[in-house]
Amino acid sequence: MSARDRRHAEAEAMFRGAAARRIRLLTTNLVVAEVHRLLRLRVGARAATRVLDRFEASPLTLVEFATAEHHRAARVWLERLADRAISYTDAVSFAVIEATRCAAVLSFDRDFARAGFRLWRAGAPR
Repeated sequence: MSARDRRHAEAEAMFRGAAARRIRLLTTNLVVAEVHRLLRLRVGARAATRVLDRFEASPLTLVEFATAEHHRAARVWLERLADRAISYTDAVSFAVIEATRCAAVLSFDRDFARAGFRLWRAGAPR
């Protein structure tokens, strides 16, 4: 969201590429919560609310709400990757990726690749 971010141009290209190809993007409510908190702290409540509005308005973005099953699977991921600093949010994301059989992950977080998920990049085949 910030043009000052060192990966802004790459992130924007990834999102624009996904949108141009009408690729549906899946995230979790925990990721949305983290984004909202970060934006609220860095740029204020109004900007954070606008981003929530954009998530909700996008026909290509789906928000998966973490369930008890996701929690159990996340605990397995946390145990499996105990030697790494994996967040609970990432572990739930791993569980959702598995449950929904996502083909690739749009992220700069290398922990997703280390967990065995394919990272998607702009211009890459689906």
